[in-house]
Amino acid sequence: MDQFRRGELTFPVLDAGPQDAGPESTVVLLHGFPQTSAAWSGVAPRLNAAGLRTLAPDIRGTAPLARPAAREAYRMKHLVGDVIALLDAAGLDSAHLVGHDWGGGIAWATALRHPERIRSLTALSTPHPAAMTWAGRHSTQALKSWYMFAMQVPFVPERLLATGVRRRGLGGLGLPEEHQLLYRRRFGEVAAMAGALGPYRGMLAGSRRRRPNASAASSHGSEQARPGEAAALVTVPTTYMWGNRDPYLGRAAAERTGLYCEDDYRFVELDADHWLPEKHPARVADEIRGRVSGA
Repeated sequence: MDQFRRGELTFPVLDAGPQDAGPESTVVLLHGFPQTSAAWSGVAPRLNAAGLRTLAPDIRGTAPLARPAAREAYRMKHLVGDVIALLDAAGLDSAHLVGHDWGGGIAWATALRHPERIRSLTALSTPHPAAMTWAGRHSTQALKSWYMFAMQVPFVPERLLATGVRRRGLGGLGLPEEHQLLYRRRFGEVAAMAGALGPYRGMLAGSRRRRPNASAASSHGSEQARPGEAAALVTVPTTYMWGNRDPYLGRAAAERTGLYCEDDYRFVELDADHWLPEKHPARVADEIRGRVSGA
């Protein structure tokens, strides 16, 4: 497949590897911001060589034909629904799921809401959402996440960021040059940047205060997930990879993530920054293969 549709939206997909692979040998790869499915260009071929099929879509907002205007269209339930629509379009009752950055957030949410469709989860950089919330209140994570709130401002961020991409590229982020060029082509226009910011703006769109989940507890680590954190347990086998030089996501949330993983859990700390798929594709592929084979 080279695309799938959900309603009026069309999402391009990079489909590689053995086309007769079943759910146990299929891996869905979700990118983040400011990335496209090209983030997996060093990872997917390694997985394909190991006999795994990979499906790497451009997520909602990044896909040129999947850029709804309303903030509510980027709420997590819609981002998760896109993943399920991809599985349905591919004829898969389940698959292994991998996500980085925003793709990691979507992957966590999909595993929480549809565990029956997810055989295993590998999250890169992005911690469990409840761990992230806790760290925002008990560590310096809120300072590291300042940009998420700045992006809530309408109209201005996409104009400033698109202009910066056109004039200066993405060199300040520390991405490899070949990926900078690929992403720069996509995000130099205001409309493209506005779409890519959609998931950030969907975080607060129509949000309501939820009742805490009193069942959130786990034996991982020396602490327990407390009821006030409103967390659900991830019940699928999970690997979480984190770079200890990540300027956006700190240690507090990284180390707490295991509290919310009920099944087999593996925490992999790398001496690395945020861009794990682009800069450490071999190690990322190794960890995905290990998780797939052990699920």
